[in-house]
Amino acid sequence: MYSKAERQRIVTGNTVYNYFCITMTFMRQIGIIFLWLFLSCSDTAKEDKTGKENISYEQTLKNALAQYPDSLPLLDNLLQHYGETENYDSALSAINRAIYRDSINPGLYDMQSMILVAKGDTSGAVLSLEKAILIYPAPPYIISLGALYAQTRNPLALEMSDALLIGNKAAAEKEAYFIKGLYYSFKEQKEKAIPFFDQAIQKDFQFMAAYLEKGLALYDIKKYKESADVFTRAVTLQNNFDRGYYYLGRSLEKLNRPAEAREAYEKALMYDPNYTEAKEALDRSGG
Repeated sequence: MYSKAERQRIVTGNTVYNYFCITMTFMRQIGIIFLWLFLSCSDTAKEDKTGKENISYEQTLKNALAQYPDSLPLLDNLLQHYGETENYDSALSAINRAIYRDSINPGLYDMQSMILVAKGDTSGAVLSLEKAILIYPAPPYIISLGALYAQTRNPLALEMSDALLIGNKAAAEKEAYFIKGLYYSFKEQKEKAIPFFDQAIQKDFQFMAAYLEKGLALYDIKKYKESADVFTRAVTLQNNFDRGYYYLGRSLEKLNRPAEAREAYEKALMYDPNYTEAKEALDRSGG
């Protein structure tokens, strides 16, 4: 029902702690301050006598990082730039250099895993996260590794889930149940997966990833009415949930409700105009 790239977007986009994301945002803000200080003391980004820009944004970041090589915020800004331009090879080279300088920093291996996932190298991402956990078994790393184990049908996903449930300080019950559901879903045991997604939703009724996976599992076992109900609930709770609208449309098509399906695809595109699958579905449906 969904492409490998779409599945990776679902999983990796929803299985990291909110506080970790907030931390990375803060790091980017600090990185911008470092960059501003660098530019204030350097002529590299100023215009030359002909009025032409001397240097690219990427090179400016690289120069700043060369001056402050231990700055994780600057590194994160450079990786963010590479991610936005889909230059994953350069991103991987940058993170590998950072790891060479500081091989016991678990956060660097975590960043490396994200780049490898973007490149489609799930096995490499697993190895990176395993290294991070050996250094420091932080809950965000365990969550991400558990999700990747689930994608690869590795039963260690269940061990990661149990570790999160046992560790009360992890405060990751919803993620633990989600990983269990994801594992069984990838094992094509949809009926067994659904109750775990329900448990995740019970822990957080706004956990969109769990609604999405539950709806997909129901769709896969041809329970289209139930899957449509799940996706409707999801987009009601989060009215800009583009993927929820797309999969709602898919379910409605199976229920022979083409007009409503087209409306769902249109809403998906309203919130993400570059949503290729939604555009193709709308075109296919005559919208």
